[in-house]
Amino acid sequence: MQLGLEGKSVLVTGATRGIGLAAARGFLAEGCKVIITGRSDAALYAARERLGDTPDLTCIVTDLLAPGAPKALSDRVGTIDVLVNNAGATPTGPIEDLDINAWREGLGLKVIATADLTKHVYSGMCARSSGVIINVIGNCGERPDPEIIIGTVANSGMMNFTRALGSVSVNHGVRIIGVNPGATLTERLEYVMREKARERTGDPDTWEDLMTPLPYGRASRPDEQADMIVFAASERCSYVSGTTLTVDAGIAQRGHIF
Repeated sequence: MQLGLEGKSVLVTGATRGIGLAAARGFLAEGCKVIITGRSDAALYAARERLGDTPDLTCIVTDLLAPGAPKALSDRVGTIDVLVNNAGATPTGPIEDLDINAWREGLGLKVIATADLTKHVYSGMCARSSGVIINVIGNCGERPDPEIIIGTVANSGMMNFTRALGSVSVNHGVRIIGVNPGATLTERLEYVMREKARERTGDPDTWEDLMTPLPYGRASRPDEQADMIVFAASERCSYVSGTTLTVDAGIAQRGHIF
């Protein structure tokens, strides 16, 4: 299937590992010019090593929580055909374990900084009557989980942000889509599951045993999420906007697993 993405400029935030890194790899494979961001030179250097030394890849160090950072990033990258908002891992834990700083950081990056970056990139897309914005969110926005309550609040907010803006963006030739990953085998998930295994069995190396209730007995792979992101950005998904595509093999319909 031809996706029609060759030559497109793509900005992927939070792309030094996990789903963001896999999405960057997917867009590069489609012949796109890809810009990735991360908070440190070291993380971006490691990401470049994994993606390969190609002139189609640009790396930018930025902390989107810093005042004015979203606008500065938008100004720096200029014309963008596709924005993938992937930055924003939220602190885990129930409300009893979270202080005000955890809420500020989690909502600040996942919701506020993302909305601000979207505002600036969206303005340019509307002026050109062309563009796609993909918000990588997370399925706890539709399956509320008290053990990851900041993520639940942030993700439900981003789902409604996608619905609201994506319903009118098409009037300006711009599509806005959310992607809700389920459990995905990233370094962060492994860390969380190791901690759960430590609590339950005393042995963090049994973490993979906790994954057996998931569909197919495993978490999704980052490339499986990336495939949906790349497809959603393509011409093959040209009549989709203002909605969220859930990639979790139906787990959100089963209730709590872990």
